[in-house]
Amino acid sequence: MTSSPRRRRERHPGQSGRRPYPPRSTQRLLPTGSPWRDQDFRTLFGAAALNQLGTNTGHVATPLLALTALDASPAQVGTLAALSTLAFPSSACRPGPGSTTCAPAASSSPPTSPGDLARAALFASLPLAWWLDALTLGPLYAVVLLGGCATVFSDLGSQSVLPQLIGREGLVRANTALVTLMSAADIAGRGTGGALVAVLTAPFAPACSSAAYLASALRLTGIRATPAPAATARTPLATQIREGLQHVLGHPELRALALTATLNNLGSAVLNTMLPVLFVREPGLSPTSLGPFWAAGGVGLLLGARLARPLAGRLGDGRALLLSLIPAALLVPLLGRSPWLWLAGGAWLLTMMKIGSDNVLGVSLRRHLTPDALMGRMNATFRFTLTGALALGSATSGLPAELTTLHTTLWTGAALLAASWTPVTLSPSRAAAR
Repeated sequence: MTSSPRRRRERHPGQSGRRPYPPRSTQRLLPTGSPWRDQDFRTLFGAAALNQLGTNTGHVATPLLALTALDASPAQVGTLAALSTLAFPSSACRPGPGSTTCAPAASSSPPTSPGDLARAALFASLPLAWWLDALTLGPLYAVVLLGGCATVFSDLGSQSVLPQLIGREGLVRANTALVTLMSAADIAGRGTGGALVAVLTAPFAPACSSAAYLASALRLTGIRATPAPAATARTPLATQIREGLQHVLGHPELRALALTATLNNLGSAVLNTMLPVLFVREPGLSPTSLGPFWAAGGVGLLLGARLARPLAGRLGDGRALLLSLIPAALLVPLLGRSPWLWLAGGAWLLTMMKIGSDNVLGVSLRRHLTPDALMGRMNATFRFTLTGALALGSATSGLPAELTTLHTTLWTGAALLAASWTPVTLSPSRAAAR
């Protein structure tokens, strides 16, 4: 039996006998190592810096505008602050990797920021309305409410696109850089906001926020990459919410951490909402001093975040959490003319320093006590609880100020902050001493 001759492979005209190379992939190669090597991350970081500058400048200018130009009452200032944070709990609909999300997945086009453009237009309308003698509390309420919604939309977009741009290897360093940026923006942006109110007056300071948001949106157009759409899981949202609540509330350590952070946010929201009223109406204080006072709190947050890991390395995460500088908050309501202003400013710095440290240590413990399968659900539960506490504290802060006195409200917020360390202290778990 003879074998059939091997057939020669036919070649098309112009085709060589060499094995062709596979087509070059059109998918972008993600950077490894430091995210700073990637131009798109540098562009995104620059946009985030402009974004934070606009947010913190507006944070100072908006309540001062209501107080100085519209003679708002403490209850109206509280309503203004509550509306600005009302949309924040909705960000918890995005639990994180491996979980269903209410937010749209990253698109297949380069990232843009309609949220930044919307905020630029909203804040630009404030000085225009004042110049036309048409500014009232109603439009101001609408601006801060829609601006808060745009902030959530913009933040979720950034969270979606970041892993797509730099890959998971560089995600920790990238998030560290962005968190540091936010702390620095608290210092620079709020200090700048106070200076702008002094130079431009409160009605025109929001124009600088508008310019910063517009510059952020324009910078985002410089991102060259086309991120791939993010995959979403199929687990129903109601199931995720139930599992997250069961895990957090059923775990003694997580329950204590959640209650501590909630008291922190409630107390700080009450104080931060009423501080502009105090700086405008208290004899011996000036509205232009509010920005530097808030900037001192930003310094404290940054110092606390930086010192948290060395402190935990010596004492352990749990023991570091038990250290309390929070009673320093009880000195904040003593705000008044010098030297009380300096004493309260130092107490505010120490209070924020403790909160900054607790933020870092609390996140570490939460991750240690949560299995990977529930990580997104746990984070979503904390995010909803803490942002809800901000909204609740802002909304209710004006009521005691109207019924009693402004200083009574400040003492209430300070007492909540001073008591925030007790849930961890009284936790029956031994993890607090870990």
